Amino acid sequence: MSKHQYAAVGGQAVMEGIMMKSPLRSVLAVRTPDGEIVTEEMQAKSVRERVKFLRIPILRGCVAFVESLVVGYKSLMRSAELSGLEEETNGNKWVSGLVMVLSLVLGIALAVGLFMFLPQWIGSLLPQTIRENMEWVRILLEGIIRIALFICYVLATSLMKDIKDLYRYHGAEHKTIFAVEAGKELTVENIRGMSRLHPRCGTSFIFLVFLFSILFFSLLHAFILPLIFPYGVEGILRLGIHLLCLPLVAGCTFELQQWTGRHTNLLTRIIAAPGKLMQKITTAEPTDAQIEVAVVAVNAALTNENGEVDYSIAFKKKEK
Repeated sequence: MSKHQYAAVGGQAVMEGIMMKSPLRSVLAVRTPDGEIVTEEMQAKSVRERVKFLRIPILRGCVAFVESLVVGYKSLMRSAELSGLEEETNGNKWVSGLVMVLSLVLGIALAVGLFMFLPQWIGSLLPQTIRENMEWVRILLEGIIRIALFICYVLATSLMKDIKDLYRYHGAEHKTIFAVEAGKELTVENIRGMSRLHPRCGTSFIFLVFLFSILFFSLLHAFILPLIFPYGVEGILRLGIHLLCLPLVAGCTFELQQWTGRHTNLLTRIIAAPGKLMQKITTAEPTDAQIEVAVVAVNAALTNENGEVDYSIAFKKKEK
Protein backbone atom coordinates (compact mmCIF):
# COMPACT_ATOMS: atom_id res chain seq x y z
CA MET A 1 0.00 0.00 0.00
CA SER A 2 1.28 3.47 -0.85
CA LYS A 3 2.07 6.10 1.72
CA HIS A 4 -1.31 7.76 1.36
CA GLN A 5 -4.25 7.13 -0.93
CA TYR A 6 -7.97 7.75 -1.20
CA ALA A 7 -10.13 5.33 0.81
CA ALA A 8 -13.85 4.90 0.21
CA VAL A 9 -14.59 5.27 3.91
CA GLY A 10 -16.38 8.13 5.63
CA GLY A 11 -18.30 8.75 8.77
CA GLN A 12 -20.13 10.94 11.20
CA ALA A 13 -19.67 11.64 14.88
CA VAL A 14 -22.72 10.83 17.01
CA MET A 15 -23.53 10.79 20.71
CA GLU A 16 -20.75 8.81 22.43
CA GLY A 17 -19.76 7.17 19.19
CA ILE A 18 -19.24 7.16 15.43
CA MET A 19 -21.19 6.03 12.40
CA MET A 20 -18.74 4.75 9.78
CA LYS A 21 -19.67 3.91 6.20
CA SER A 22 -17.85 1.87 3.57
CA PRO A 23 -18.83 0.38 0.19
CA LEU A 24 -20.27 -2.56 2.15
CA ARG A 25 -22.36 -0.95 4.87
CA SER A 26 -22.87 1.84 7.38
CA VAL A 27 -22.16 0.82 10.97
CA LEU A 28 -22.86 2.63 14.22
CA ALA A 29 -20.43 2.11 17.12
CA VAL A 30 -21.39 3.60 20.50
CA ARG A 31 -19.91 3.35 23.99
CA THR A 32 -22.74 2.57 26.39
CA PRO A 33 -22.93 3.89 29.98
CA ASP A 34 -21.33 0.65 31.27
CA GLY A 35 -18.26 1.22 29.07
CA GLU A 36 -19.04 -1.43 26.44
CA ILE A 37 -18.73 -0.60 22.73
CA VAL A 38 -21.77 -1.85 20.82
CA THR A 39 -22.21 -1.88 17.05
CA GLU A 40 -25.30 -1.85 14.86
CA GLU A 41 -25.63 -1.90 11.09
CA MET A 42 -27.58 1.19 10.03
CA GLN A 43 -27.70 0.50 6.30
CA ALA A 44 -26.54 -2.24 3.96
CA LYS A 45 -24.87 -1.23 0.72
CA SER A 46 -25.65 2.27 -0.48
CA VAL A 47 -28.30 2.44 -3.18
CA ARG A 48 -25.50 3.76 -5.40
CA GLU A 49 -23.74 0.41 -5.02
CA ARG A 50 -26.88 -1.51 -5.96
CA VAL A 51 -28.07 0.64 -8.88
CA LYS A 52 -25.37 1.45 -11.45
CA PHE A 53 -27.41 4.27 -12.99
CA LEU A 54 -27.10 6.22 -9.75
CA ARG A 55 -23.29 6.24 -10.01
CA ILE A 56 -23.41 8.88 -12.74
CA PRO A 57 -21.38 11.94 -11.71
CA ILE A 58 -23.41 14.70 -10.03
CA LEU A 59 -26.43 12.38 -9.73
CA ARG A 60 -24.43 10.19 -7.33
CA GLY A 61 -23.68 13.30 -5.32
CA CYS A 62 -27.40 14.09 -4.99
CA VAL A 63 -28.07 10.52 -3.84
CA ALA A 64 -25.15 10.62 -1.42
CA PHE A 65 -26.44 13.91 0.02
CA VAL A 66 -29.92 12.46 0.70
CA GLU A 67 -28.53 9.18 2.05
CA SER A 68 -26.18 11.01 4.38
CA LEU A 69 -29.07 13.02 5.81
CA VAL A 70 -31.25 9.94 6.34
CA VAL A 71 -28.61 7.55 7.71
CA GLY A 72 -26.93 10.32 9.69
CA TYR A 73 -30.17 11.32 11.40
CA LYS A 74 -31.06 7.70 12.22
CA SER A 75 -27.56 7.14 13.61
CA LEU A 76 -27.71 10.27 15.74
CA MET A 77 -31.06 9.33 17.26
CA ARG A 78 -30.06 5.71 17.84
CA SER A 79 -26.78 6.76 19.45
CA ALA A 80 -28.73 8.96 21.87
CA GLU A 81 -30.71 5.88 22.92
CA LEU A 82 -27.68 3.61 23.31
CA SER A 83 -25.66 6.19 25.21
CA GLY A 84 -28.45 6.70 27.73
CA LEU A 85 -29.33 10.26 26.70
CA GLU A 86 -33.02 9.46 26.12
CA GLU A 87 -33.89 7.92 29.46
CA GLU A 88 -36.28 10.80 30.18
CA THR A 89 -38.81 9.24 27.77
CA ASN A 90 -39.02 6.24 30.15
CA GLY A 91 -38.65 3.80 27.29
CA ASN A 92 -41.86 4.97 25.60
CA LYS A 93 -41.15 4.32 21.93
CA TRP A 94 -44.19 6.30 20.82
CA VAL A 95 -42.98 9.37 22.67
CA SER A 96 -39.44 8.87 21.33
CA GLY A 97 -40.76 8.55 17.79
CA LEU A 98 -42.88 11.68 18.13
CA VAL A 99 -39.93 13.64 19.50
CA MET A 100 -37.77 12.44 16.59
CA VAL A 101 -40.35 13.49 13.99
CA LEU A 102 -40.92 16.89 15.60
CA SER A 103 -37.20 17.55 15.94
CA LEU A 104 -36.68 16.62 12.28
CA VAL A 105 -39.48 18.94 11.11
CA LEU A 106 -38.26 21.79 13.30
CA GLY A 107 -34.68 21.19 12.18
CA ILE A 108 -35.63 21.40 8.50
CA ALA A 109 -37.76 24.49 9.13
CA LEU A 110 -34.91 26.15 11.02
CA ALA A 111 -32.39 25.30 8.29
CA VAL A 112 -34.63 26.65 5.52
CA GLY A 113 -35.54 29.75 7.51
CA LEU A 114 -32.06 30.55 8.75
CA PHE A 115 -29.93 29.66 5.74
CA MET A 116 -32.35 30.24 2.86
CA PHE A 117 -35.17 32.64 3.74
CA LEU A 118 -33.31 35.07 6.03
CA PRO A 119 -30.39 35.79 3.61
CA GLN A 120 -32.87 36.13 0.73
CA TRP A 121 -35.02 38.54 2.74
CA ILE A 122 -31.97 40.67 3.59
CA GLY A 123 -30.98 40.62 -0.08
CA SER A 124 -34.45 41.87 -1.03
CA LEU A 125 -33.76 45.02 1.00
CA LEU A 126 -31.12 46.13 -1.51
CA PRO A 127 -32.07 49.03 -3.79
CA GLN A 128 -34.19 47.94 -6.74
CA THR A 129 -31.60 49.11 -9.27
CA ILE A 130 -29.04 46.71 -7.79
CA ARG A 131 -31.53 43.81 -7.66
CA GLU A 132 -32.49 44.33 -11.29
CA ASN A 133 -29.12 45.16 -12.85
CA MET A 134 -26.51 43.66 -10.50
CA GLU A 135 -27.99 40.35 -9.35
CA TRP A 136 -24.53 39.00 -8.60
CA VAL A 137 -24.16 41.59 -5.80
CA ARG A 138 -27.31 40.27 -4.15
CA ILE A 139 -26.21 36.65 -4.52
CA LEU A 140 -22.76 37.46 -3.12
CA LEU A 141 -24.35 39.23 -0.15
CA GLU A 142 -26.69 36.29 0.51
CA GLY A 143 -23.76 33.86 0.29
CA ILE A 144 -21.68 35.88 2.75
CA ILE A 145 -24.63 36.02 5.16
CA ARG A 146 -25.11 32.23 4.99
CA ILE A 147 -21.43 31.63 5.68
CA ALA A 148 -21.49 34.10 8.59
CA LEU A 149 -24.59 32.42 10.06
CA PHE A 150 -22.96 29.00 9.72
CA ILE A 151 -19.78 30.16 11.47
CA CYS A 152 -21.80 31.73 14.30
CA TYR A 153 -23.87 28.55 14.65
CA VAL A 154 -20.76 26.35 14.84
CA LEU A 155 -19.07 28.66 17.34
CA ALA A 156 -22.19 28.79 19.53
CA THR A 157 -22.69 25.00 19.59
CA SER A 158 -18.99 24.40 20.32
CA LEU A 159 -19.57 25.89 23.80
CA MET A 160 -21.97 23.06 24.76
CA LYS A 161 -20.50 20.14 26.73
CA ASP A 162 -22.21 17.39 24.69
CA ILE A 163 -21.13 19.07 21.45
CA LYS A 164 -17.54 19.26 22.69
CA ASP A 165 -17.60 15.48 23.16
CA LEU A 166 -19.16 15.13 19.70
CA TYR A 167 -16.32 17.16 18.19
CA ARG A 168 -13.74 14.89 19.89
CA TYR A 169 -15.39 11.87 18.27
CA HIS A 170 -15.32 13.84 15.01
CA GLY A 171 -11.56 14.18 15.42
CA ALA A 172 -11.24 10.45 16.17
CA GLU A 173 -13.17 9.64 13.00
CA HIS A 174 -10.87 11.76 10.82
CA LYS A 175 -7.68 10.47 12.39
CA THR A 176 -8.77 6.86 11.94
CA ILE A 177 -9.68 7.37 8.27
CA PHE A 178 -6.30 9.02 7.69
CA ALA A 179 -4.62 5.99 9.30
CA VAL A 180 -6.52 3.66 6.95
CA GLU A 181 -5.50 5.76 3.94
CA ALA A 182 -1.88 5.78 5.09
CA GLY A 183 -1.87 1.99 5.44
CA LYS A 184 -1.00 2.09 9.14
CA GLU A 185 -1.99 -0.49 11.71
CA LEU A 186 -5.02 0.83 13.55
CA THR A 187 -3.55 1.26 16.98
CA VAL A 188 -4.30 4.15 19.32
CA GLU A 189 -0.67 5.28 19.10
CA ASN A 190 -0.62 5.31 15.28
CA ILE A 191 -3.99 7.04 15.00
CA ARG A 192 -3.17 9.72 17.55
CA GLY A 193 -0.33 10.95 15.32
CA MET A 194 -2.64 11.54 12.33
CA SER A 195 -4.26 14.87 11.42
CA ARG A 196 -7.81 15.60 12.55
CA LEU A 197 -8.45 17.86 9.52
CA HIS A 198 -9.70 15.83 6.55
CA PRO A 199 -10.52 17.26 3.08
CA ARG A 200 -13.68 15.12 2.69
CA CYS A 201 -15.29 16.24 5.94
CA GLY A 202 -18.97 17.17 6.14
CA THR A 203 -17.99 20.58 7.51
CA SER A 204 -15.87 21.19 4.41
CA PHE A 205 -18.74 19.96 2.25
CA ILE A 206 -21.17 22.51 3.74
CA PHE A 207 -18.62 25.28 3.27
CA LEU A 208 -18.06 24.26 -0.34
CA VAL A 209 -21.84 24.20 -0.92
CA PHE A 210 -22.06 27.80 0.28
CA LEU A 211 -19.15 28.88 -1.92
CA PHE A 212 -20.24 26.93 -5.01
CA SER A 213 -23.83 28.16 -4.65
CA ILE A 214 -22.63 31.75 -5.09
CA LEU A 215 -21.16 30.86 -8.50
CA PHE A 216 -24.05 28.57 -9.47
CA PHE A 217 -26.86 31.00 -8.64
CA SER A 218 -24.98 33.91 -10.23
CA LEU A 219 -24.87 32.00 -13.52
CA LEU A 220 -28.47 30.81 -13.09
CA HIS A 221 -29.82 34.34 -12.60
CA ALA A 222 -27.60 35.79 -15.31
CA PHE A 223 -28.29 33.36 -18.16
CA ILE A 224 -31.11 30.87 -17.43
CA LEU A 225 -33.86 32.51 -15.39
CA PRO A 226 -34.13 35.65 -17.57
CA LEU A 227 -35.13 33.39 -20.48
CA ILE A 228 -37.90 31.76 -18.41
CA PHE A 229 -38.96 34.72 -16.28
CA PRO A 230 -38.22 37.89 -18.29
CA TYR A 231 -39.82 40.11 -15.64
CA GLY A 232 -37.63 38.83 -12.82
CA VAL A 233 -37.95 36.36 -9.95
CA GLU A 234 -38.80 37.40 -6.42
CA GLY A 235 -40.24 36.15 -3.12
CA ILE A 236 -41.47 32.60 -2.69
CA LEU A 237 -40.80 31.73 -6.34
CA ARG A 238 -37.13 32.68 -5.98
CA LEU A 239 -36.83 30.69 -2.74
CA GLY A 240 -38.56 27.70 -4.33
CA ILE A 241 -36.20 27.72 -7.34
CA HIS A 242 -33.18 27.85 -5.04
CA LEU A 243 -34.50 24.96 -2.94
CA LEU A 244 -35.16 22.88 -6.06
CA CYS A 245 -31.62 23.57 -7.27
CA LEU A 246 -30.06 22.62 -3.92
CA PRO A 247 -29.66 18.89 -4.81
CA LEU A 248 -27.88 19.88 -8.04
CA VAL A 249 -25.59 22.25 -6.13
CA ALA A 250 -24.91 19.48 -3.59
CA GLY A 251 -24.18 16.98 -6.39
CA CYS A 252 -21.69 19.28 -8.09
CA THR A 253 -20.06 20.11 -4.75
CA PHE A 254 -19.78 16.39 -3.98
CA GLU A 255 -17.80 15.84 -7.18
CA LEU A 256 -15.55 18.79 -6.39
CA GLN A 257 -14.87 17.53 -2.88
CA GLN A 258 -14.16 13.99 -4.09
CA TRP A 259 -11.68 15.41 -6.59
CA THR A 260 -9.89 17.46 -3.94
CA GLY A 261 -9.76 14.36 -1.74
CA ARG A 262 -8.04 12.34 -4.46
CA HIS A 263 -5.46 14.95 -5.48
CA THR A 264 -2.89 16.99 -3.63
CA ASN A 265 -1.74 20.16 -5.34
CA LEU A 266 -1.90 23.92 -4.89
CA LEU A 267 -5.44 24.22 -6.30
CA THR A 268 -6.92 21.44 -4.14
CA ARG A 269 -5.21 22.85 -1.06
CA ILE A 270 -6.75 26.26 -1.77
CA ILE A 271 -10.22 24.73 -2.26
CA ALA A 272 -9.94 22.65 0.92
CA ALA A 273 -8.46 25.45 3.07
CA PRO A 274 -11.72 27.18 4.19
CA GLY A 275 -13.28 23.87 5.24
CA LYS A 276 -10.18 22.83 7.13
CA LEU A 277 -10.21 26.12 9.02
CA MET A 278 -13.78 25.36 10.12
CA GLN A 279 -12.69 21.88 11.17
CA LYS A 280 -10.42 23.47 13.74
CA ILE A 281 -13.69 24.25 15.51
CA THR A 282 -15.77 21.17 14.64
CA THR A 283 -13.05 18.66 15.55
CA ALA A 284 -10.98 18.28 18.70
CA GLU A 285 -8.23 15.97 19.90
CA PRO A 286 -9.93 12.73 20.98
CA THR A 287 -9.25 10.61 24.02
CA ASP A 288 -7.81 7.11 23.66
CA ALA A 289 -11.24 5.69 24.52
CA GLN A 290 -12.84 7.65 21.68
CA ILE A 291 -10.19 6.47 19.24
CA GLU A 292 -10.99 2.88 20.29
CA VAL A 293 -14.64 3.47 19.30
CA ALA A 294 -13.53 4.78 15.90
CA VAL A 295 -11.39 1.68 15.30
CA VAL A 296 -14.32 -0.60 16.17
CA ALA A 297 -16.55 1.38 13.79
CA VAL A 298 -14.19 1.25 10.79
CA ASN A 299 -13.37 -2.43 11.35
CA ALA A 300 -17.07 -3.30 11.47
CA ALA A 301 -17.72 -1.29 8.30
CA LEU A 302 -14.88 -3.11 6.48
CA THR A 303 -15.69 -6.66 7.60
CA ASN A 304 -16.20 -8.93 4.60
CA GLU A 305 -18.66 -11.78 4.08
CA ASN A 306 -16.28 -14.20 5.81
CA GLY A 307 -16.30 -12.13 8.98
CA GLU A 308 -12.76 -10.85 8.40
CA VAL A 309 -11.65 -7.22 8.45
CA ASP A 310 -10.51 -6.42 4.91
CA TYR A 311 -9.10 -2.93 4.42
CA SER A 312 -8.61 -3.54 0.69
CA ILE A 313 -12.38 -3.07 0.31
CA ALA A 314 -11.84 0.65 0.81
CA PHE A 315 -9.36 0.82 -2.08
CA LYS A 316 -11.05 -1.33 -4.71
CA LYS A 317 -12.00 0.54 -7.88
CA LYS A 318 -15.72 0.42 -8.60
CA GLU A 319 -16.99 -1.30 -11.70
CA LYS A 320 -18.31 1.07 -14.31
